[in-house]
Amino acid sequence: MQRFDSDGVSLAYLDLAPTIEGGSGDPIVLVHGFGSSHMVNWVNTQWSKTLTHAGYRVALLDNRGHGQSQKLYDPEAYNSNIMAEDVRRLMDHLGIERADVMGYSMGARISAHLALAHPERVRALLLGGLGIHLVEGVGLPLGIADAMEAPSLADLTDPMQRMFRAFAENTGSDLRALAACIRGTRQTLTAEQVGQIAVPTLISVGTKDDVSGSGPELAALIPGAESFDIVGRDHNLAVGDKTHKQAVLEFLSRRA
Repeated sequence: MQRFDSDGVSLAYLDLAPTIEGGSGDPIVLVHGFGSSHMVNWVNTQWSKTLTHAGYRVALLDNRGHGQSQKLYDPEAYNSNIMAEDVRRLMDHLGIERADVMGYSMGARISAHLALAHPERVRALLLGGLGIHLVEGVGLPLGIADAMEAPSLADLTDPMQRMFRAFAENTGSDLRALAACIRGTRQTLTAEQVGQIAVPTLISVGTKDDVSGSGPELAALIPGAESFDIVGRDHNLAVGDKTHKQAVLEFLSRRA
């Protein structure tokens, strides 16, 4: 991986070229979810391969506090607007003036803040694993931060706490940094704000996802937005679903 400086924070990223001749080479930036990384969210799920094979230039970063990027322990460092600026600075670093931006879960929250703050930089917005909780929720429960700080997985009994702690341990994450992230990344957008998102938008949520909130309800607030149901998938499995990939590729082929 390569690295760049985002206002004093060292972030890791990849910049992947299209793998087919004659592809558009249009850039797409991928923003992963909480406790994940570019590898877990986008490479292991074959998203990066799917998109480069479809002719896209794919930029992927590890969010601050995640993966190979710098770990920070002040919750204020993880404000969604600050993390959106990390994505914008990656685009600046790579000389990308305008890109499709796809985020999953926390990454979708970050991407929505980016589209609102810098609409001229976003060609299309793809929000996966985040529905109406962008407006009505503040991210994952604070109990997830407590789970990261528990002495061990064995000390936890709540199923959601256990799931996120086990995931964090399996990915080798910095538990203290993730606790700070949960406490800092809790910014919602109002219905009026999401109504100002003025780029083509696709919202994809699993039908068994009990974390994200309704995709159609969020789509109804964003002018012209489309909603896609990832049938039979929960929050963790929806991201790499083949119907999700197909819906995104079809949407991108139609966007202005």
